[in-house]
Amino acid sequence: MHVHVADHPLISHKLTVLRDRETDSPTFRRLAEELVTLLAYEATRDVRVEPVDVQTPVATATGVRLTSPRPLVVPILRAGLGMLEGMQRLLPTAEVGFLGMIRNEETLEADTYAERLPDDLAGRQCYVLDPMLATGGTLAAAIDFLVKRGADHITAVCLLAAPEGVARVERDLADIGVPVTLVTAGLDERLDENGYIVPGLGDAGDRLYGVV
Repeated sequence: MHVHVADHPLISHKLTVLRDRETDSPTFRRLAEELVTLLAYEATRDVRVEPVDVQTPVATATGVRLTSPRPLVVPILRAGLGMLEGMQRLLPTAEVGFLGMIRNEETLEADTYAERLPDDLAGRQCYVLDPMLATGGTLAAAIDFLVKRGADHITAVCLLAAPEGVARVERDLADIGVPVTLVTAGLDERLDENGYIVPGLGDAGDRLYGVV
């Protein structure tokens, strides 16, 4: 797995405001969307394109367009929904699927409770959205799920990651046979005893949508 920690002053600035416990939910949602758009720019460097000729007002020019099948964006419910609009801003023609996964707080493993995805993902590039790569179980399970459906290229976009989570994903997917890239705004220090990222930014879902 290739890990890319995006290094840009605007990314660092927005991430700092997200970390602040005084940042309210509306501001948090807006900044998360903006941050994801910046991360999406990094995450789509390898998006598949093909040559195409267009007629300008002066002459014919050769450019590129996204290939078919179109990329598939997969937010992991519920917190991943807060990243979707930021990703769609850069990839408006991408298709969107949903994967409902939740971390079991006792086992720290991921349980799947819902999915809305094509049965056949053969030849598809998939972009998985999950704000926090903490223990790594949810993201590893999501990627494995997509690969079993036929996806042949996976990019995960996370606001923050912990070293333990990165190591878990690399270990669980060591033999998956599909290229996987992680793009994140920050790689934090560690996990605490409850599996939360330190210093982190708290529970992303709660800060996006409130405690339910």
